[in-house]
Amino acid sequence: SFSGELAYEVSTESAYGLDLWQRLMAAGEAHGITPYGTETMHVLRAEKGYPIVGQDTDGTVSPYDLGMAWVVPKKKLDFIGKRSFSRPINDDPKRRQLVGLLPDDATVFIPEGSQIVAVNDLHTLPVPMEGFVTSSYDSRALASTFALALINGGHARIGEKLNAVVDGQTVSVTITSHV
Repeated sequence: SFSGELAYEVSTESAYGLDLWQRLMAAGEAHGITPYGTETMHVLRAEKGYPIVGQDTDGTVSPYDLGMAWVVPKKKLDFIGKRSFSRPINDDPKRRQLVGLLPDDATVFIPEGSQIVAVNDLHTLPVPMEGFVTSSYDSRALASTFALALINGGHARIGEKLNAVVDGQTVSVTITSHV
């Protein structure tokens, strides 16, 4: 059951797959049936700001950096990871933190791995990297493409304009909440 509605898993031999699909869609049409797949689930999780560990994180990212301080015990005297949280590096205001990015041009897709920079001219060396894109999708809900990124001091930079490097060119983006 999902949201009060029934959900079923159906299996069949591959030779009957198309016929089964067509029959299920026809039977469900009157009920507003909507198929979805893993890409839809990825977009929804990213829109909600839910990180994928290993994609939107690396070994340096803490729950605080993800905007998930709520998972860290505040009343317990001791817990797994307590020593790591007490390290001075965790208080660095320039730590990379998970944020959202919206391109000024809603049709421009910013690929995963794209570098985020503060400069417009990529020929002015050196070009300091402010962070990088960890996930990127097209969102119907936002009527725009969007990305999640780890940005230096990201939480304090909401609303700031930066540039994503896409195919050797800069694309203007605005830092937003990761949700």
